[in-house]
Amino acid sequence: MANFTLPMPGKRFVISVPYVWLVAFFLLPFLILLYISFVDMGNDISPFKPLWDSSTGLLHLKYENYWSIFRTGDGGALFQTIYIEAYLRSLWYALCTAVLCLVIGYPFSYFIARSKPSVRPALLMMVMLPFWTSFLLRVYAWKGILADQGIVNQVLMGLGLITEPIQMLYTDVSMLVGMTYVYLPFMVLPLYANLVKMDFRLLEAAYDLGASPFKAFWLVTVPLSKAGIIAGFMLVFIPCVGEFVIPSLLGGPENIMIGRVVWDEMFTSNNWPRATALAVVMIGLIVVPLAIYYHYTGDPADAKK
Repeated sequence: MANFTLPMPGKRFVISVPYVWLVAFFLLPFLILLYISFVDMGNDISPFKPLWDSSTGLLHLKYENYWSIFRTGDGGALFQTIYIEAYLRSLWYALCTAVLCLVIGYPFSYFIARSKPSVRPALLMMVMLPFWTSFLLRVYAWKGILADQGIVNQVLMGLGLITEPIQMLYTDVSMLVGMTYVYLPFMVLPLYANLVKMDFRLLEAAYDLGASPFKAFWLVTVPLSKAGIIAGFMLVFIPCVGEFVIPSLLGGPENIMIGRVVWDEMFTSNNWPRATALAVVMIGLIVVPLAIYYHYTGDPADAKK
């Protein structure tokens, strides 16, 4: 029989640190959200009401907090609620932002990976430079750029290309511009980390075999960078689904995403159970892309165990 030995105390401590972190800052807050999502607040202010009735021994769970997300009233049509519209709108904006970040970020990452090793740190510094500035300040800066009297309209009017300001702020364009700008580094960095490890002699071999530059890029570079594409796509898509600040500052009244709906339910309507139910469903929408990501990037050896 094979001998089984436990890890050394130091190794057990190092391994336990991320598990403790996940339990304390992800699992416990999620369980609190899940608890509140089944509470019937009634006319009370506190959402932390007991679900277990000790006198009758019954568990009182208000499933209407979830049911109201998918259907309005008893006779309402299924999936025809403002919450479903907000979910779909959030998924659509997140998908568009991830695609735009991929289209813009892939050439950036490829250029940095093919540049001289001596200049790569400076190029990476330029990619990470926006993180040195406050997130709110960067979003507010785009308000000044895209406003009717902003820089873009002033330049276009000064060049004589337009005679009156173009409505860019509080539109789909301003939303996508702001979200793409903010989340672009999350696409560039994983792609760069993947592309910089690629053996570019494979491209030379493809050229020697008669492949055109585009064909060699499509058949060699893109497949080898699949892990970076998936990682960058998930890093952009997942936080964009629940984005709150950018839609509030750059989006119009028709661009309400699920993050703003959760905020309104919790702080305007004081309906914490429904707000937490919306958050739980949103977490479920995020777990699916994570499962897809793990499916394509997980270790095949682990899948056989």
